[in-house]
Amino acid sequence: MPHVLRTLRLADDALAELMLLCNFDDDLAAQITQVSNRLRGLLTQMHPALERVLGPHLDHPAVFDLLQRYPTPGALAAVSCPRLVTRLKKLAPRMTERLAQDIYQAFSEQHVPGTEVAGLAVPRLVQQLSTLRTQREELAREVEARVNAHPLCPVLMSLPGVGIRTAARLLTEVVCRDFHSAAHLAAYAGLSPVTRRSGSSIRGEHPSRRGNKVLKRALFLSAFAALRDPVSRAYYERKVNQGKRHNQALIALERRRCDVLFAMLRDGTLYHPVTLRAA
Repeated sequence: MPHVLRTLRLADDALAELMLLCNFDDDLAAQITQVSNRLRGLLTQMHPALERVLGPHLDHPAVFDLLQRYPTPGALAAVSCPRLVTRLKKLAPRMTERLAQDIYQAFSEQHVPGTEVAGLAVPRLVQQLSTLRTQREELAREVEARVNAHPLCPVLMSLPGVGIRTAARLLTEVVCRDFHSAAHLAAYAGLSPVTRRSGSSIRGEHPSRRGNKVLKRALFLSAFAALRDPVSRAYYERKVNQGKRHNQALIALERRRCDVLFAMLRDGTLYHPVTLRAA
């Protein structure tokens, strides 16, 4: 089936380097998620009530600083309330009082003996997480420099909901390939609906599970971020009013933005929002 093949241009060294950096960034993100889950699992084993407080905010710098300074529940429980508030206020001024109150409430609800030995593992996991986050921040600067140097960067960044990482993915997954139409691009991204048939019976259209998973995820997150745009928000709400669920409306918005993206890359023009008119 030669008609399903897409021409791949390999002469662009900048895109090849950018693709390598993006793949490495995905690996770092997966490792960060893995270490975070291990850290939350260890906190659950040590003190479940404390994990319910700190677990959802594990990415916050204030919680990360607490785990580095006080790696065990016993060490954290020994800190006085004014000292804890003072330390939290440096990195979390808005949530200081609520977070400190929740921490001491967790200690009053539950006491788990024999958890001090876990202090040998928590600092190492915290250190691994800190190293991985630092590496990803340094890699993000390299990706940003290469994206800004590409001539199509202003075109991609003009579309609402497209940031540096999304623009990098669009450069590595779309720009380096030739598409004859917007429908071909949508089919490559797995946005075209699929009709499921069994003999003479037709069971309706369903979202496709094929296509480029990386591109589909980037377009989906970009469509979700574009809900702040008035034009995209109006289209999303119109689909919801038609009876579609949240994900279905987002996929419809994603498909529409895919057509706009193809036209922008084909003509090399910036995104121009359509003026909303009253119903």
